[in-house]
Amino acid sequence: MTETIERECLEAAPVLSEALLRRFDTPGPRYTSYPTADRFVEAFGPAELNHVLQQRAQGGALGSATPLSVYVHIPFCESLCYYCACNKVITRHHERAAEYLDALDAEIALLLAQMKPGHAVSQLHFGGGSPTFLSDAELQRVMQALRRAFAIGEGAEMSIEIDPRTVTPQRLAYFRELGLNRISFGVQDFDPQVQQAVHRVQPFESVRDLMISARELGYKSINADLIYGLPRQTPGSFARTVAQIGELRPDRIALYAYAHLPQRFKPQRRIAAAELPLAAQRVAMLGGAIAGFLQRGYQYIGMDHFALPDDALAVAKRQGRLHRNFQGYSTQPDCDLIGLGVSAIGKVGASYYQNVKALPEYYDALRQGQLPVQRGIALTRDDLLRRAVIMALMCQGRVEFESIELAHLIDMRAYFARELEALQPMAEAGLVQLEPGAIQVSASGWYIVRAVAMVFDRWLQGNPQRERFSRVI
Repeated sequence: MTETIERECLEAAPVLSEALLRRFDTPGPRYTSYPTADRFVEAFGPAELNHVLQQRAQGGALGSATPLSVYVHIPFCESLCYYCACNKVITRHHERAAEYLDALDAEIALLLAQMKPGHAVSQLHFGGGSPTFLSDAELQRVMQALRRAFAIGEGAEMSIEIDPRTVTPQRLAYFRELGLNRISFGVQDFDPQVQQAVHRVQPFESVRDLMISARELGYKSINADLIYGLPRQTPGSFARTVAQIGELRPDRIALYAYAHLPQRFKPQRRIAAAELPLAAQRVAMLGGAIAGFLQRGYQYIGMDHFALPDDALAVAKRQGRLHRNFQGYSTQPDCDLIGLGVSAIGKVGASYYQNVKALPEYYDALRQGQLPVQRGIALTRDDLLRRAVIMALMCQGRVEFESIELAHLIDMRAYFARELEALQPMAEAGLVQLEPGAIQVSASGWYIVRAVAMVFDRWLQGNPQRERFSRVI
């Protein structure tokens, strides 16, 4: 069966021509926000965040009744994965977690001083790093602090990212006792040669057994993260990983393109550039993965996400309720996000903020009684308009002019005359259809939907400093 699926993936994989690759496979944002995080400014600091939190608490234009999403960043990892671009601290000294949890308690207290306790929370997510670096007792401590601070409803989505190398079925059972009901496995690739090249060895069998346990324990949703474009990957080897994931049948699959940016992320300097697949091979991997997952009954949610038809993400896509935030695709549009921990990003009303990225600075700010905000941005009317267009493209692959015009009181064709003209080459290449009252991304255009969205990015116009981003394919 695995060999059959692998062959079908390879045969069904659509491949963009080399000419199109050269034209459109450029570096660009992933658009988990707009404006993107690199546009945040240090002029937005603790005082500015305090102000928008107070506005939310007062129930003004921001609306305090809107449920919150909460993200908790746990930066620690025992082992370094060479591909990783996350903010992390590599250590085997587990005693370092205690100081960090003290700091989280202090950050929560400062937030509550502005917004008061008891705000409803509909989503809670632990990311990292490796949240499972924490012991069971430490994770319990964090959960108790969050439940004291917020009203976490019975139906709330409560998820945790796990490193399969650091958990057991017993730990998964304890996570369920704490209320966690969604789980994400960091898989990336099952090929032993690829795992060795990126310094993350985890046999298929161990992941399989943990997923079986998670399903038996009643987790509502199981996700698997994969990465294509890693060293030593080939379309054939990645098709085998796709087939193996298909056998495990997680509820969701996140498929990310590897961003090789060794000038920004030192661990990536340990990856031999000569071992990275070429652009055409990456496209074949992406196309093969899409074909393979569709054949297994998954629905293509968008750029990097797949889900089974009855999963909440697929339902939201069908109902037009899909949103994109810093964790990728989400079911809750316009949900305020409280980011806790070093480097965490949050959104309150029409503002984004990010905490300091280094632990010493994080601890120093909290000892001084200040929120550890390093930078952020208050969105302008133009930002809000362009965000609406970009998110419609990223989430639905379609922009209806009338809905944008009514919401923002503009004339689409007049306001975006330059952008619509810039889309013409993509239309001629069959990547988008420019209808009288809409923009529609074609099936082949999904490969470069980020490039389509970039046309509407004012921050890239005239100053396209794109080397900081990953490539579109």
